Amino acid sequence: MSRQLILASTSQYRKELLGRLRLPFQAHAPQTDETPLPGEAPGELALRLAAAKARAVASRFAAAPGALVIGSDQVAHCEGVIMGKPGNYENAVQQLRAMRGKTTIFDTALCLLDAASGRQQLRLVPTRVTLRMLDDAEIDAYLRAEEPYDCAGSAKSEGLGVALMQSMEGEDPNALIGLPLIALCDMLRAEGVRIPAVP
Repeated sequence: MSRQLILASTSQYRKELLGRLRLPFQAHAPQTDETPLPGEAPGELALRLAAAKARAVASRFAAAPGALVIGSDQVAHCEGVIMGKPGNYENAVQQLRAMRGKTTIFDTALCLLDAASGRQQLRLVPTRVTLRMLDDAEIDAYLRAEEPYDCAGSAKSEGLGVALMQSMEGEDPNALIGLPLIALCDMLRAEGVRIPAVP
């Protein structure tokens, strides 16, 4: 039986990443409250939101046999402070100043949910990124060149942001961009989806 794939996100980054697997999929925006719970650890927050996004979209496909919903969320944190999407230049400057010379952990959570049965798989894929001791001129030049204001941590590792980094440690570089493809392939295979697709 072929499985219908639904991405619970309209993020251009996640859609591009999922497209690399060359499997047909639909993308739908989840409606979820992303407010952290009191005392919630960053990894726990990412896992909860990934599952919540998948469930929010799965409710629209509960009657579709074989539908698999992919939810993902990322929470970046540096020395106990969560680094969200900056939204503008000023916030991005403050983030990069706070992160320079330090290690930021990007916890990327993944949920694969069977819409009909409610069965789900969850995985957390952390990536440790250490930035160089950037000076203010480098920060300004980078932000004006790439404008990464929709990226947690204010840098695009798949773009010029890699020049800000001293090191990156993790099991999947795709996780840092927003969707851990290695883990996703494992999950999909467990649901009977063959990758690469076999005719």
